[in-house]
Amino acid sequence: MDTYRNFIKGEWVESSSQKTTQNINPANTEDILGVVRLSTREEARRAVEAAAEAFRGWRSTPAPARGRVMARFARLLEEHKESVAALLTREEGKTLSEARGELQRAINVADFCAGESRRMNGETIPSELPSNFAYTVKQPHGVVAVVTPWNFPVAIPVWKLAPALVAGNTVVFKPATNTPATAVRIVELLAEAGVPAGVVNLILGSGSEAGDEIVSHPAVRAISFTGSNGVGVKLYEQAARRGVRVQCEMGGKNPVVVLEDADMALAVESTAQGAFGSTGQRCTATSRAVVVETVADEFVRRISERAKAYRLGDGSDPETEVGPIVDASQFKSVLSYMDVAREDGAELVCGGGPADGAGLRKGYFIQPTVFDRVTHDMRIAREEIFGPVLSVLRVKDFEEALQVANDSEYGLSSSIFTQDAASVFRFVDEIETGMTHINSPTTGGEAHVPFGGIKATGVGAFEQGSTALDFYTELKVVYVDYTGRKREGNLY
Repeated sequence: MDTYRNFIKGEWVESSSQKTTQNINPANTEDILGVVRLSTREEARRAVEAAAEAFRGWRSTPAPARGRVMARFARLLEEHKESVAALLTREEGKTLSEARGELQRAINVADFCAGESRRMNGETIPSELPSNFAYTVKQPHGVVAVVTPWNFPVAIPVWKLAPALVAGNTVVFKPATNTPATAVRIVELLAEAGVPAGVVNLILGSGSEAGDEIVSHPAVRAISFTGSNGVGVKLYEQAARRGVRVQCEMGGKNPVVVLEDADMALAVESTAQGAFGSTGQRCTATSRAVVVETVADEFVRRISERAKAYRLGDGSDPETEVGPIVDASQFKSVLSYMDVAREDGAELVCGGGPADGAGLRKGYFIQPTVFDRVTHDMRIAREEIFGPVLSVLRVKDFEEALQVANDSEYGLSSSIFTQDAASVFRFVDEIETGMTHINSPTTGGEAHVPFGGIKATGVGAFEQGSTALDFYTELKVVYVDYTGRKREGNLY
């Protein structure tokens, strides 16, 4: 059994903390991967200081040279793809095919950011004055705190670390405490790729102690966070008092709209993928199906049949389609929402509780669940559940569907199923989400395309793609006066 260590100033260091937590396989709770020592404030402080010390050297490294390190990291991820995917499945619970997909996303992001190192361009701007020249350059902030969740423990860290490093920042990385093994492996591969000592530092610990120390440290000039709204808003308030740049990707309550002319087979399969894939533990998961009444009965019948047909099990089994919930706390949370749904009057169509069968009793398995006749004021229609639970809300027409889809504090992703071009473009114009899909699931994205949400979902610049480096750089404007004379007139 491993005891996971911190990585500070290029060295693996075991925490002195006596507070520990176990890393448990959610598909089989008797399988203990290792032990995490929850790092102290002093250890977190040392990690920030190491990053601050390394900043000047990394910043002065030419951007294309930083990109070459990232390209080597991408090749190492590719070389170790199968072993890291297997570790991810054992630690987080998703199926092996989903883990491989997550690894490929991380590889693509690292490759993209390596290329961006040669495109960190500014612009030249004509001056209104004769013999004057103005231009802009992009520069790094300094030390960046990267705080990541457990549901994509490889892809999300990589899509934050890669642009931060290519831009010339140094990083203190604090992953979720229930996915330490994949975090350690990412940092091992970054070090092997040639990231200098102190440029990336890993701290394993709680958000209330180690995390708080990191984001409060005066040397930290930017914070990128993915996680719950409660934690993200608190972090945003805390950082705002210091005037620190903040990027938060938080909750989602993503709707799929199904109109009367939809390809029903496609709508059902896509909704099922979005709702039950990755056990519903995605910020882009399909949580609400907003369905026109005339086709709602058919949709509910088909989606419930599909939900019942999923094969649950250990993600390492190639036959498994849906894995377990990540841990005991999340397991209890999802089950409690099912109780609330019944109390509020939602109609349970299928699922609704723990999965009970051979090979499932030792893990945190929940049946794919569908609730029908959910109303917009019910908690399951408004709050993020983060489990394999779909709420069906019936509406009379497109106008009401759009209104119901937008009736959420969140605004991450959405989709619509229809053959009508006018409905498609009105939906694109009026849906209040940062991303939307036409005749495809609410989930999914590409490494070279921006990712992010609006409303209560997102704070700060979008991640990935053409916007990837925006958050991790600041603009400097340079004026060059080559007249050799004192400027006359108003110097506004």
